[in-house]
Amino acid sequence: MADLPRILLPLAATLMLLNGAPAQAVPSAQVDELARDVERVEAVRAVKDLQRSYSQYAQFALWDEMATLFSRDAKIVWGDKTFTGQKAIADWLKARVGGSKGLASGALHSEFIEDDIVNLSVDGRSAKARWEAMAMMGDGKGKTRIEGGIYENEYVLEDGKWKLSLMRYFPQYEGDYEKGWSNIGGKDLPQIPYHFTVDETGIPIPPPQGPAPKSSAGLAELEGRIDLLNQEDAVRNLQNAYGYYVDRKMWTDVTDLFAEDSVVEIAGAGTFRGKDGARQAMELMGAEGLSHGQLNDRPLFGTIVEVLPGGMEAVSRGLELGMIGEADKGTASWEFTVFRNRFVKDQGLWKIKELRLYPLIKADYGPGWAKGGIARPADGILPAFAGPNPVTGKDVTLAGARIVGQDRLTAAPSTVAPAALTLSDDERLMEAKRKLRRSAAFDGVENVSHAYGYYLTDFQWVEMASIFAKKGNKHSPFAGFYLGQERIKAAATAMYGKAPETRPGISYHWRTQPVIHVSYDGRSANLRTRLFQPRTAKPDGDGNSFYSSSLFGGMYPNDQAVIEDGVWRLWSLTIDEPYFTMAGWKGGWSGVKPVEAGEGSGASPLVKRLPPDILMTALGRRAEHFRGGTGKTVNWPGILPMWFHYKNPVSGREPEHYWPDSTPSLLLPQSRLIANGYQMPPNGPEIDGIGIELTPPDAMVMEGGK
Repeated sequence: MADLPRILLPLAATLMLLNGAPAQAVPSAQVDELARDVERVEAVRAVKDLQRSYSQYAQFALWDEMATLFSRDAKIVWGDKTFTGQKAIADWLKARVGGSKGLASGALHSEFIEDDIVNLSVDGRSAKARWEAMAMMGDGKGKTRIEGGIYENEYVLEDGKWKLSLMRYFPQYEGDYEKGWSNIGGKDLPQIPYHFTVDETGIPIPPPQGPAPKSSAGLAELEGRIDLLNQEDAVRNLQNAYGYYVDRKMWTDVTDLFAEDSVVEIAGAGTFRGKDGARQAMELMGAEGLSHGQLNDRPLFGTIVEVLPGGMEAVSRGLELGMIGEADKGTASWEFTVFRNRFVKDQGLWKIKELRLYPLIKADYGPGWAKGGIARPADGILPAFAGPNPVTGKDVTLAGARIVGQDRLTAAPSTVAPAALTLSDDERLMEAKRKLRRSAAFDGVENVSHAYGYYLTDFQWVEMASIFAKKGNKHSPFAGFYLGQERIKAAATAMYGKAPETRPGISYHWRTQPVIHVSYDGRSANLRTRLFQPRTAKPDGDGNSFYSSSLFGGMYPNDQAVIEDGVWRLWSLTIDEPYFTMAGWKGGWSGVKPVEAGEGSGASPLVKRLPPDILMTALGRRAEHFRGGTGKTVNWPGILPMWFHYKNPVSGREPEHYWPDSTPSLLLPQSRLIANGYQMPPNGPEIDGIGIELTPPDAMVMEGGK
């Protein structure tokens, strides 16, 4: 990797940077427009991090910090109750998360608030967002509560800070740990209105109106702010990619992500130094690779990333939910862990410098966390947050608690590629706009990705099909692929019927932990997300709900998105599932009994009702062992293969199951992005959208495809 900087030299040729034209100052009006555009992307990020801060403060019952996140005349509408004004909101938060700051020993208050669809107002001074929500709570003395629903929130820019102006929560299910959850009131559940239109799902930031206001920011400052946005995306990708490797116990790939002088600290377990130490720390979870019946799912929630000035160091903080088990042994457990990690940029690539894990609760699955679980090694500490309170600007502390993980590296100065030194001001402006489009693309792809999950959950087939590109394609589970919006809509309708006004049960489709690789020009992207799938229903006749409350897991490993007519839309979507299931709430994931399945068993009835344009059985190895696919079907607690669209983002190591393009491209070259006027995004180590030693997709050879 010693000659990495040479990778940037093709940039000069690509952009014709050395054209000999005399440098000219950029008109101030154009700089003002760029400043406005930067502020609008930063606003979307601020709204997301504001809501994530709310969740992170709730984990430690920091109700006073939570209250500061609301505007002066804010309102909370929680089901049929309303609280108006900061004092009423503070009192309600205090009652909800605990009467004193900090959770009591053994208590738990984890609120997972994810799947945001954020829409900024035209003037850029307010925003709306929809979120999925699920909370797991307990007082450590035997009382537990689980609840979930939908947030439709509003935000406002007040005194120069983004704040919550309306938090509107629609409760959908609730229960305790012993019996599990069920529909609110034991009734059918209504549809929750959307704040957005179909096109608005792919336009988080609408075009501004009128001339841009005068800005005090110069071009150099704006370039620096854009670089921080780009680096935030890269660090988030690295954090989320790390999580997927951990799920599969891919310790070699995990170790590749660490710097040579890295540190891993696991509270209660020890400190491990260097890459060998990182490997040793990972092996506390077992040997490399999953064997039959092993579950090591650790989805990440509420991740905040802060890139320090200079763009050479970053911090991430969030919550890891561990769902652990050995089905063959009948063991299962929960783990709730705060992570607070530090990253450094080394020769253009981000690496993990420090990985710090702070377990909150570990609990056997059977009894759960009602009485505090079997271990709580993080008592008496508060893992430092990624930054200060986003509204007050003050560091967040807790009386009597020791703040841990807050030491920072000495930020190194940023480096400039040699070619960039030759840019004229006009060329710098052009480059700044291109780089800003890449970060705006990250938010656009997230929006439309989450919209797919909401529309699928709500049986909104017209809307769901409409967020695909005109030549888009979609995988229907256990059947195959349908090409084009009309076929996508027809397949969903044929399989599931029309959307009811109310539903006796809901299978949610959270699409979390994205790894998004955006093309150099910011017009296309590859996307990987997790399927986190809670389910709810009405209780049975005896009032029990453990058959309705369950969690399932899957993966969307080969999705793609494009910007079409100014709107981000899905180009291709593949779902590989299920990686784990549950034997009802009482049995959990380790209560599922092995089922022998024959060749290609479990195909969807849709294959006969409306035959797919591409059958799963035509995909060869890519569909091997999946229901409706090829070879012997593997059901949990068997271990399905896991596919990746990217190589290791640091080492370039190619995973065992690797396909960088859309799944239909195996059989239909005309479905590829590059066959339709789009660039192929990078699929591994990359700098600014340019892949490093990336194997061209045309060179890939797969069984079952050409």
